[in-house]
Amino acid sequence: MTIFENGVRRTKLAGQAMWFAGWFFVTCFAAYLKPDPSGHGTHQQLGLPPCPSVLLFDRPCPGCGLTTSWTALVHGQIGFAFHAHAIGPFLYLLFTVSAWLALYGFLTGKRLMLEAKIPSRIIYATAILFIGFGVVRMAVTPGFGTQKERLYVITRGS
Repeated sequence: MTIFENGVRRTKLAGQAMWFAGWFFVTCFAAYLKPDPSGHGTHQQLGLPPCPSVLLFDRPCPGCGLTTSWTALVHGQIGFAFHAHAIGPFLYLLFTVSAWLALYGFLTGKRLMLEAKIPSRIIYATAILFIGFGVVRMAVTPGFGTQKERLYVITRGS
């Protein structure tokens, strides 16, 4: 069983090049940023606002901590990466492998077939794991916001 289709025109493989470029962009930003010690909120170093779930409900959304996790992982802080988001390092590894496979396919003129049995199962299992983890974490993690995020709510609300 193969995950590549041979003989595809390079113009039809632009999405694979874009996937690799997205991974490269994310990895460069992760190298530039510093993991927030709170375990989430690293994205705010880019001028982005805090997570709406944290602001509104004081609970994490399924993605809370992913930027921090990936940034910690890129900086070699593996334990902290798992602390920030328990499945974050796994997602980054999956993103990395798929990005390099996409680049290989683009350079060799082969289409990465995500609809093949194994990639499809990996994608579905990852989505179920991510959403399930997020729902459970949201249900059992009250008081998730930091003092900085509480101050953000107070200053924006007045």
